[in-house]
Amino acid sequence: MEPFAEVLNVGNELLSGIVVNTNASWICRKLTLLGFEVKRITVVGDHINDIASALRESLARNPRLIVVTGGLGPTFDDVTREAVAEALGRRLVLNGEALEMVKEKCLELGLEFTESRSRMAMIPERAIPLFNPAGIAPGFYIKLGETTIFVLPGVPREVKSIFEKVIEPIIMASAPMRGYAEAFVYVEGVTESTGAPIIESIMKRDPRVYIKSHPRGWEEVSKIIYHVISYGEDRNMAEESVENAVRELMKRLAEKGAKIVRRTSCKEFSDETIRFS
Repeated sequence: MEPFAEVLNVGNELLSGIVVNTNASWICRKLTLLGFEVKRITVVGDHINDIASALRESLARNPRLIVVTGGLGPTFDDVTREAVAEALGRRLVLNGEALEMVKEKCLELGLEFTESRSRMAMIPERAIPLFNPAGIAPGFYIKLGETTIFVLPGVPREVKSIFEKVIEPIIMASAPMRGYAEAFVYVEGVTESTGAPIIESIMKRDPRVYIKSHPRGWEEVSKIIYHVISYGEDRNMAEESVENAVRELMKRLAEKGAKIVRRTSCKEFSDETIRFS
């Protein structure tokens, strides 16, 4: 199975625009660096039928991974666990391991163990609970053939903590990863249309390479960021493809009068990387 992934974010607040969906971009970045191609992000509200329908549609596309966030808390509108159970045709059961996780967290935080909090230990039958280092509600995951569904709470700090400390080791231990490499090339002085045939010819030469241009407005000079990526059987193969593509790109853009401002690699990536002003 091709190692692609999908992300399903749950929450009325995401659809109303009250909350910015930072979970989607963060998860996609992590999955990309793990060698997955993320093909789709779906956002639905806190409604059992909508969540279940979106999950069934995702499963029909046979991704290697589906990451679901949101709706695992103790309130009446936290219905993701019920929706996942419905989508899979499974019962929702009180999981003993998940219950102990909730009890231990309540004890650690000095909180009363209430009936509403015990609800967070209800997960679909045969699901495996995921410890939440940054919150109370456990996540869980389910394997269906070659597809694994990871279901997480929606609080960003909890998403990051569970993913990095719990999920990432599971993924790396169980799934053969492709190599991934990327670079960013920052140029001035040429338009996006000037560079278009150049990147098209480079991509035709090496089908493992994908180049995306990101124009940064037209002021006194045109500014463009070129994002060069490649997947390979291993990291070295991907890096070689990216390096060859970047050299060719810079050479041919310079011939068109471009000024190469700088380039950065995957290792140098940060939230500031794609800002160019």
